[in-house]
This record gives sequence, structure tokens and C-alpha cells, in this order.
Amino acid sequence: MALLKKRFTMIIPIMILVAVACYWMLGKYYAEIETGSKFMLIIGGTLLSGVISFFLFKEDGEPK
Repeated sequence: MALLKKRFTMIIPIMILVAVACYWMLGKYYAEIETGSKFMLIIGGTLLSGVISFFLFKEDGEPK
């Protein structure tokens, strides 16, 4: 359980960073997209980044 907790301490800030960057970029460069679609894109990108980082930041096992 402790390994999973350590993994989430790295994943959550990445997801927040992706959500903020996505919100900023969609607002600045793609203002013509309607609000509902923007939030669906933000949620999708945030969840996808969380899943990818969950598998990429695996903890090393115990040394034998």
C-alpha cells in the first residue's frame, strides 16, 4: 500500500499540471470551441496523463 501511495504523490501533481496547461491552451488558442467540449477535452487529457504516468512511474521492487 505504501508503494501505491508513493506513486500517487507523483501522479496527482502531473494530472493537475496537465489540466491547467490544457485549460490555458484551449482558452488562448482555441477560443471558438464551446465550453462543454473544452471541459471534456480537459477531463480526457487529465485522465489519460494519469493512466500513462501510473504505468510509467512504477516503483522498483525490493533488492534481492
